[in-house]
Amino acid sequence: MLVEISVVEQRYQAVLEVRAGSTVTDVAERFGVCRQTVHEWLARYRDDGLTGLADRSSRPRRSPGQTAPEVEALVCELRRNHPRWGARRILFELGRIGCPGPIPSRITVHRILVRHGLVDERPRRRRREEYLRWERDRPMELWQMDIVGGVMLADGREAKVVTGVDDHSRFCVIAAVVPKATGRAVCLALVAALRQYGVPDEVLTDNGKQFTARFNAGGGEVMFDRICRENAITYRLTKPRSPTTTGKVERFHLSLRRELLDEHPPFVSVAEAQATIDAFRHDYNTDRPHQALDMAFPADRFRPNTDDGIALTLPPSLTAAADEIGPPSPPAVKRVTGSAARATTATNHAVEVTRTIPASGNMTVSGQQFWLGPAHAGREITLWADTTVVHLLLAGVRLKTVPSRFSLTQLHQLLTDGGRPAGPSPINPAPAPPGTAIEVERTINACGLLALAGRQHPVGFHLAGQRVTVRIDHGVLHLLGSDRAVLRSLPNPLTTPEQGRIRDARPAGPAPAPDMQPLRVDRRVSSRGSISIARQKIQVGIGHAGRTVTVEEADTTFRIHHGDELLAEVARTTTRPIARFKARKPEPPRRRPDILAPPSEPMSRSPQ
Repeated sequence: MLVEISVVEQRYQAVLEVRAGSTVTDVAERFGVCRQTVHEWLARYRDDGLTGLADRSSRPRRSPGQTAPEVEALVCELRRNHPRWGARRILFELGRIGCPGPIPSRITVHRILVRHGLVDERPRRRRREEYLRWERDRPMELWQMDIVGGVMLADGREAKVVTGVDDHSRFCVIAAVVPKATGRAVCLALVAALRQYGVPDEVLTDNGKQFTARFNAGGGEVMFDRICRENAITYRLTKPRSPTTTGKVERFHLSLRRELLDEHPPFVSVAEAQATIDAFRHDYNTDRPHQALDMAFPADRFRPNTDDGIALTLPPSLTAAADEIGPPSPPAVKRVTGSAARATTATNHAVEVTRTIPASGNMTVSGQQFWLGPAHAGREITLWADTTVVHLLLAGVRLKTVPSRFSLTQLHQLLTDGGRPAGPSPINPAPAPPGTAIEVERTINACGLLALAGRQHPVGFHLAGQRVTVRIDHGVLHLLGSDRAVLRSLPNPLTTPEQGRIRDARPAGPAPAPDMQPLRVDRRVSSRGSISIARQKIQVGIGHAGRTVTVEEADTTFRIHHGDELLAEVARTTTRPIARFKARKPEPPRRRPDILAPPSEPMSRSPQ
């Protein structure tokens, strides 16, 4: 009969045979192992007895290649302070600011972020080497131009931005804010860039009517065509519906929207929007490394062409207006790296000052204006300012952040006029404990979408362009107006990890007033007596078929009214937001039952 013995018993038998007089070679051959293994069993039995023959972990006691805890903590801190930085950018910044240990590889940085839940692991579609990237061989050989919207003004208008990017260096040569994207405004932006940087060899645009008359009924030549022709610029057009052809300028639009326009409050004027976008453009050109350029800066690869000695030829109708505007003059800031950058930051002292908001809501400090709105008139606000950024805090809560135009001389003057040395920057407050309500300021974009945790959430076209306070309290998301009145309440679409990644979040203030007006939408009852709201089907009754009813949204229920009559109240089982607010078709007129058609009179016959 076969008897199965354990591995420990077999090792014990091998040890007993050796101790009984058998040679190690014979025992190793009989048990199918090498001689070194038998010697190891003997040593373990001699030291620990029978327990020493049990299976042991082969994990090494130490790992010389393990990333130092200081480096891992610095990687996580950089990611939390800059949620849009990936592994490549974090690796670049480690070498830029000085790493406390050996610099890890890119994949090590990525694994650190995944291990700490700072990056969601996603399957790779294609290898990076399989993408074919094309670019011109030298700067000023090709400019890509386009127009982008999304610049919301305080009076409800939407301005446009005329943009241009050098194909070789990714250097932004044009970022002009215009109230309307007319052909004349686009040409003025192009002329200002030509005067500042010189004339490129080629210009590439899409088929917008500001650039070409290609699809106009009359055809002909527009002013943009004429400027290119008279200055020997080869003008190229993309194929219709081919945005990837101008992919470099479209990528600039994505960064502009994500990092500035989606999170910025409405601008007071076009001039303020232009100053803010100029600051973003300067940072984009000089202080932001690009992965497509092997982490080089666009300003390092760009070379203007202003010394060619050829005068710029302009149409007579455009010359006077171009002379009035003149070329843009961004501030000349010298970029430093390494220890020099740390020394510059150390001498860039921040200042805190307290001011009272005037009745107009437009406050001026040392020549720089800050729009806060008449609703905050008479309240005291604290400014945390340095030479790069200004934070506006009301009762310790940060209202907005704008680029700083203060010089070191102006900061010292603010200290003399009653200011005080500032503490740490309020841009990265401590995260709220899990389960507590949080708030964040956001602007609803022109499509009625709200940007939270890297995703867009539909909240309704009727809120487009408004600056709201988003309050997340457990399973409910409230949108609050300037007076903290509830504009709309929705189911919370974010998970707990996503709530921890919300940028600029703070502990929530007092709960909104309970007498808020619920959202009301119209629906028409189908022939089967049902309606659909947020993809939830509700049965009202076949007796109400064809009627237009009003649906009142609550946190957990839907109430269906017809006039003053409450038809039904059902539990809300959907988490989708309401995207349609009106009935699809108008309700047909209903005939009163007491009004009957007049009977037809019999025809009278004429006498024969």
